[in-house]
Amino acid sequence: MNALICGSMAYDTIMVFHDKFQNHILPDKVHILNVSFLVPAMRREYGGCAGNIAYNLKLLKEEPLIMATVGHDFEPYAQWLSQRGISSRYINVLDDHYTGQAYITTDVEDNQITAFHPGAMNFSHLNEVPADSGITIGIVSPDGKQGMQEHAEQFAELAIPFIFDPGQGMPMFNGEELLKFLDLANYATFNDYESELVQERTGLTLEQIAEKVDALIITLGSKGSKVYTHGEIIDIPAAQPKQVLDPTGCGDAYRAGLLYGLINDYDWAVTGRIASLLGAIKIEHHGTQNHTFTMAEFKQRYQDTFGSSF
Repeated sequence: MNALICGSMAYDTIMVFHDKFQNHILPDKVHILNVSFLVPAMRREYGGCAGNIAYNLKLLKEEPLIMATVGHDFEPYAQWLSQRGISSRYINVLDDHYTGQAYITTDVEDNQITAFHPGAMNFSHLNEVPADSGITIGIVSPDGKQGMQEHAEQFAELAIPFIFDPGQGMPMFNGEELLKFLDLANYATFNDYESELVQERTGLTLEQIAEKVDALIITLGSKGSKVYTHGEIIDIPAAQPKQVLDPTGCGDAYRAGLLYGLINDYDWAVTGRIASLLGAIKIEHHGTQNHTFTMAEFKQRYQDTFGSSF
């Protein structure tokens, strides 16, 4: 079964500030904010929501298909994907643009300040969801605004179930636009902050939003996550990481777990735990695509963490 991952591909420049942002930002002076953070540690990684989700789904032995627009500087990333057996079939290279670039500064409390240059991502609407590739499920993750809207419509027209995952793209959409996504999607996922925004912009409660989809998934960081489905709320415990090194990409790992559970028809209790464990494994490693495991190792850790198997 093939999953189509619609979203951004990006190079992540990740910098670490060895202090707390809050110690250097004066709340009563934010209207004249002028602050510089010394970041002695810096790395350049492969990232972007689509790339990260696909990487994690491939670790689980699925065959993700990435659909994205990238720039003339994409060749090193393309080689990385090829080495890991991830298809670039639906990745469209635009020679007049850069691949998306994220500049992420993380403090000692894992708070993040990110600047993002979308580059070729702004032209994601040039891609169309293919009708003839055996795609059985999809996800609309952060991407160009028009692309996200059109891909959601295309999934719905082709009767391909999909997850709506606005993530960092949430500020692009007003309440009416978010409601249209929810009417088209089969599933929706937000973190706790995004869930507050979508409630504010649509005027709906989480329970009302959940009535529009088969399942609404809300991630709560170290507090786990909740799945709202058919009038029921399923609490998913957080998997405890062995160490906390880098939160970047944890949400994408979690979403790969959701796709894996849906592909394999697991119930939401199991699906949520798989997603939670993927997020915990990711946070134990720097970068978004540097962790690895075998399926035997993953299943054993699932057993050790949750006291059951899948």
